[in-house]
Amino acid sequence: MNQRKASVIRGAGLGLRRAFIGPLCEHKSTGPCGDFMAGIDFMEVAPENWINVGGRFGKQFRALTEVCPFVLHGLSLSLGSPAPLDLDLVRNIKRLMDSHGIDLYTEHLSYCSDEGHLYDLMPIPFTDEAVHYVAKRIRQVQDILERRIGIENVSYYAAPGQQMREIDFLNAVLDEADCDLLLDVNNIYVNSVNHQYDALEFLRAIPARRIAYLHVAGHFNEADDLIVDTHGAAVVDPVWQLLDQTYALFGAKPTLLERDFNIPPLPELVGEVEKIRAIQSRHQGVLNTAEVGAEKIA
Repeated sequence: MNQRKASVIRGAGLGLRRAFIGPLCEHKSTGPCGDFMAGIDFMEVAPENWINVGGRFGKQFRALTEVCPFVLHGLSLSLGSPAPLDLDLVRNIKRLMDSHGIDLYTEHLSYCSDEGHLYDLMPIPFTDEAVHYVAKRIRQVQDILERRIGIENVSYYAAPGQQMREIDFLNAVLDEADCDLLLDVNNIYVNSVNHQYDALEFLRAIPARRIAYLHVAGHFNEADDLIVDTHGAAVVDPVWQLLDQTYALFGAKPTLLERDFNIPPLPELVGEVEKIRAIQSRHQGVLNTAEVGAEKIA
């Protein structure tokens, strides 16, 4: 691997939605993401929504990437699918990253296609065979991108063919693929309720050196023992508490708020981002930045 200049993300971030772009571009200044978004340190977008986008939106997006650190979070690569990887998509993602100076791309440790899109994130079987299969595909993506990628631990509602624990499967993939982790704290909480395991025990087994950044989000309580991961509500107190415990273990890692629908006015979201920052402030004695893209694969 050849060393490349690292991109640093820090603090508290927000997933960018097109409805936010106008206000952001109107109020941008010398801050990380502008005075209007003084509490936002970095932003995240789905690359599928921005590949080959030109015109007004393309110009506005570039105006933002020039003043604010960005990361990419994919929706459709389908790492665990039995179908071949969409290498054209991977090459388009590389061009987008190169064009905008974005160093980190993450994807879900799941699959969402099988001879067509399934419109959901399906769980990869927790087996040794699946570890080898998905790790090989991750390495292939990293070779094309010439960057390490991050994989996200996902929420799931069934575990067909399970031969190992979720945490053992996750760690085995991280090791064999030699990739990073997008640690979703809400997904740990959701899975701990749905599958009745100890969320803190799960966290303690995470390799700190693999963590690129964190996600928090809201969910829906279907029943006492069933939570649906929706990203359509405010973050709840148990998830905030788990985030605090995560920082206690790993330091105030960069953390991004996800909200995909039922989107409230922007100031309300900024208020949740500021709550991330407030929790981070209690853990500032430990590492609170993350260098992403620190290695470029030869």
